[in-house]
Parts: sequence; structure tokens; C-alpha cells
Amino acid sequence: MSVGALGKPERPTLLPLTLRRHQGLIMAAAFFLAIFTLLQLSMSSSFGYYDVSSTLGSCATIALAAMGQSLVVIVKGLDLSAGAVISLVNVTLVVSMQHTQAPAFVWVLLGMGVGAIIGAFNGVLVAYMRLQPIVVTLASMFICQGVTLLVMKEPGGSVPPEFSSMFVGDLIPNLVPMPLVVLVGAVLFWGLIRQTRFGTNLFAVGGDEEAARANGINTSAVKFFTYVLAGVFFGFAGVFLTAQTGSGDPLIGPPLLLPIFVAVVLGGTPLSGGKGGLVGCIFGALTLILTTNVLLVMNISTYYSTIVEGILLILAVLGSSISQQSPLRRQLRFLRDRVRSREILRARGASLNRRPLRVYDPSQPIIPIAKSTSFRDWLRPHEETLRFSAPSYLALAVVLIVTATAFGSRFEFSAYLNSLLVLTSFLAVLALGQGSVILSGGLDLSVPWMITLAGVVLTGLTLGSNEAAFWALPLVISIGVLIGFVNGAIVVVLGVSPIVVTLAMNGVLQGAALIFSNGSPIGFSPPIFRWLMTGALAGLTPILWFLAAFVVFATLLLSRTTFGRRLYAVGSNQTSARYAGVPVGATVIGAYVVSSVCSCLVGIMLSGFSGQAFNGMGDAFLLPSIAVVVVGGTLIGGGRGHYFGMLGGALLLTAIATLLSASLLPDAVRQMIFGSIVLASVVLLKERRTS
Repeated sequence: MSVGALGKPERPTLLPLTLRRHQGLIMAAAFFLAIFTLLQLSMSSSFGYYDVSSTLGSCATIALAAMGQSLVVIVKGLDLSAGAVISLVNVTLVVSMQHTQAPAFVWVLLGMGVGAIIGAFNGVLVAYMRLQPIVVTLASMFICQGVTLLVMKEPGGSVPPEFSSMFVGDLIPNLVPMPLVVLVGAVLFWGLIRQTRFGTNLFAVGGDEEAARANGINTSAVKFFTYVLAGVFFGFAGVFLTAQTGSGDPLIGPPLLLPIFVAVVLGGTPLSGGKGGLVGCIFGALTLILTTNVLLVMNISTYYSTIVEGILLILAVLGSSISQQSPLRRQLRFLRDRVRSREILRARGASLNRRPLRVYDPSQPIIPIAKSTSFRDWLRPHEETLRFSAPSYLALAVVLIVTATAFGSRFEFSAYLNSLLVLTSFLAVLALGQGSVILSGGLDLSVPWMITLAGVVLTGLTLGSNEAAFWALPLVISIGVLIGFVNGAIVVVLGVSPIVVTLAMNGVLQGAALIFSNGSPIGFSPPIFRWLMTGALAGLTPILWFLAAFVVFATLLLSRTTFGRRLYAVGSNQTSARYAGVPVGATVIGAYVVSSVCSCLVGIMLSGFSGQAFNGMGDAFLLPSIAVVVVGGTLIGGGRGHYFGMLGGALLLTAIATLLSASLLPDAVRQMIFGSIVLASVVLLKERRTS
């Protein structure tokens, strides 16, 4: 508090405090006005009532879902199941309305109830079982998608016109559109919550969970009800979307995940937790919709929309990093101090060349100095690796026995084993890439469209020519190296969350693939790659010889190289690793480069296996790429794992998928089983660390 001219203390003015408190909302509104002005200048006529109503209707679903996501972000969480919940609510309402007549409010309660149930499921696992939100919500996303496909396999159905008009019509004709009423109602609901003790505790838990617990706040209960409330918002977003489209679509929700996160960050809610609100989500969603309209007015292809969304997400996160404690500011201070220290040492004539420290991970097998004298001596350094890797191989043995029993006399082991290993090759390669990132403490969500882009570019450039493959293959791999480097550099240099970076990059890669192929991939895979995946060499499919060499390479890379040991050190504790002389930034960037290159290899392999590339060919590999790592005993938080276990996870999941396909169960059930396996593995193999 400052002192005035008469010696009396001056009272702090409320205006700066208010501006500082609502800084994110003010910036969101300013950004919206800037985009609105740009659109207004680009249009031949000014905004009319129809334009306003249409824009509000287009943004309402994203805004409502972003409000739910903001609640989770405030408590330092992320919910990747938002889009899947919207799809599930959509098909549930459409199918229910086909068989039952009920008042509109019943369907609204049904939709919000479905969302609340999924939110409660996530909340129990995150709040009370203390599992990582990313893994829990990713697994529940795939479980929800499986249930959605069981309810409705393909788009169809319809809803009563009066139900649609209740949400997308007019409260007062040509004056007050219903989407505006819905959004205002959501804001008022948030205002009521904000005035309650729960609303206060929400920010306390997100700001400092340990301090909140010390002050008597039941942090687990706060987190649980946050996920439930977020599920209610997701459910209501599904209700609105159903009224807007008037039909059901089981695949309508997942593509909304990236726009939801963009709306959250553009709305002024930082991903660091403890700050933000729900009102800014409306401005964020409006900004996103208006940006798309600007592209349309300027005759820019809609293929660029996901690229714009991804770039906006990164820029919005960086824009929110303006505090002194933000990751970006910390990184800049670290670089500044490092430059100053080098200048001081140089001025003193000290040598900057020092031998890097050799870092070993105690959980990994180390070559003993003396020769082993017994099996127990050999087992001791490998004990932890076997303890976490063995369950996947034991489960694999059970699945193989069940498969042989189910097939009976039709089971031919050699043919089955060849087919199993060929199908496993995709996940075995991805396991190295995703496993490297997870060991370093991150996660790579850009895998799906990195796979697709690699396949699309390869087939589009070669057009089935072996000669062109010799220069196209290095080019595709180079693209993977570049994308991985960009992912890692943004994570390291700019301090952005790996989840946000790779989710945004996945959208950028999707747009790049659509632009390159003009929406429809052309060409075929060169014969050499088709022979690699489907031919024969010495009695085996050629890819199996590559797989054997790859397994040896991956095992040595993670357990016998300096890079591998640095991954474990960085994943265990970045601060300790940095003090031990480990180049943390270079190691993290290297992990993302390995992941992108592995995704490129899988894209090439897939195009050879199917003969051509197609859009979305990598979508089915996101959860399995994480599942094989987790099932193989790797700790999601980083610092623990072995490629031997990851390979066992790849074999196990492929064997389960083969058994399920033979049992004629739908793909939806397979997704649900994979999601359940991931959750079960995380629960059974999680590490209980003592603080």
C-alpha cells in the first residue's frame, strides 16, 4: 500500500484489480471484436439477424462443451472424452425419440444424465483412484465411441420438429434467437455456481491442491463433482447439437475435440489451472466460427480450417503465457541466465568444453562388472523389468490358448503366428515412438494424422512406381523428422503442454493431408512395399525380418544407449536430470522425433499392406499406440518401462483383436475392450510413489 502526499495510506483502486482478475475474458472479447471487424470488412453486406442467429447456433455446441472443459482445466485436468460424450448423447436421443414420445425436458434431462454418468466415471478414477486424467479420459473416449457405435452404426434417424425449434428457433421472432437464450442461461448457471462454496473451492484446488487440502477442502470431492458437472455440460452440448442437426451421427463428436480446446484457451482459461471462467468460452467459440467464415469469404479451402484451429490453439496458449511464472517466461529467463553465465566464464578464460555426465537409470538392466554365478545373480538387475513386463506375456499365453481352443481343428499354428506377427508389426513400431515420448513424461496425440500424411504423400508422389520410391521414402521420413522436431521444440522452448501441442499438430497434419490430396488420396503403394507386407521371403512375410531387426534396434536404443538412459532420467525427474548434466531439451525433442519417424514408417507399412492410402487411415492407432505401452508396464508419468514389455503389449492387443474379429463381434466392442484394458493396466501397474 502506497503513502499519499499528506502521509495517509492510499487505498488500492479497484479498477486495476478488476482488470487483472478478468484479463483473460477481456482479451477474449478483444480478439473476438478484431475477427468480427475483419469479417465485416470482408463482407459485401453487414451482419443481419439471420447471420447473428446462424453464428450463435453454429458456436453454441462448441461453447457449451468448452464450458465443461474449462471446469476441468481450472482444476488442472483435461477431458479428452468430450467429443465422444456428445456423440453418445446425440445417438441416444435420436434412437430414444424413435420409440418413445415424451416432453422435451425429459430428453434434455436424459442427455445431461448420460453426460453426468460418464463424468462420474471419469471423476472416480481421477479423484479417488488418483489416475492421470489424460489416460482415464482417453480410455473413456474410446469406450464411449464403442457404445455409440453399438447404439447407432451409421448416420440416420430424426427428431421431432418441435424439439429442434426449442433450441434453434426464435424466442421472439426476428429479435431474440433461442441459441442466445441457451448461452445466457448457461452463463447464469455458472454465475450461481461461482457464488457457492464449491465455486470457490474449484479455483483453490486448481491454484494449489496441497494448500487447499491443508485448509480443510475435500479436494477429491471437488475434483469428482467437477468432472460430473463437466459431463453435464457435454451432455447439454449433445442435446443442442441433436436439435440443430435433427438427426443422429455416431462420428459427429470426436472432430469437435480440437475446436473445444481452442475455444477454452481463446476464452481466457489458461491450461495451468486455478484461473479462468466459462463466459470467455462463448467469445472463444464465436471467434473460431467467425475465423472459419473469414476463410470462406476469402475463398480459402475449408481444408485449411483444422490448420487454422491448430495454429490458433498454440498461439492462444502462448498468448496466455504472460505471467512471470509462465513456462515461456521461465524458459526465456533460463536462456538469459545461461548466456550470461557463458559470458562470465568466457571473460574469465574458463573452458566451456566439459565432458557430459553419463546417466544411468537404476530400473534398467546394467551390465554387471563380474560374471553372473547363478540364475539369481542374473535375475536381480532384471527383476523390475520382468515384474512389469511379464503380465502382458502371461496374458498373451492365455489368449493364445483360448484362440486355439476356439478354432479347434481349424487352428494352424504356423499360419496363425505369421499373421499375428505381421499385424503386430504396426503396433511394435509405434510402441517405440509413443513409448519414447511416454518415458520422457509426455504423450503424442499427433500419431493418427502423421500416419495418414505419410501414407498419402508416399502414394501420391510415387503413383505405384518403385523407381520413385527411392527418393520419396527419404522425403517422407524427413517430413516425420521435421514434424517431430517442431513438436518437441514447442514443448521444450515455449513450455506448452505436450497434449496441447500434439493435439494441435494433429489438426495441422489433417489439413496438410487434405490439401496435398485435394480431399481424395490418389495413387497406389509401390510394389516393393506391397511385397514387403504381403510377399514371401525364406518362408516368411518379408516384414517379419524387418520386425526382428527393429525389435533388436529398439531394445538397444532404449536400454543400451546414452539417449535411452537420458529418456529415463528426464522422465523420472527433469530437474534432477538437468543438474546431472543431461541435455533435457535435446532429449525431449529427440523423443518426439523418434515418435514421428515411427508413425511415418507405420504409414508406409499400412499403404503397402492395403495397397493404397486413404484419409483417416491412422485414426484407429491412437489408443492402441498408448495401450501397448501401458499394458507393457510403462509408467504413464515417465521414467519406467522397457521395450520388451511394450512388445508384449503389442502382441497381446493384436492377439485379442484377432480373437475378437474371429468371434464376429463388432469393431465397437473392440474399442470398448481396448479402453477397458488400458484402464485396468493403469490401475494394476501404477506406481505408488511416496512424497
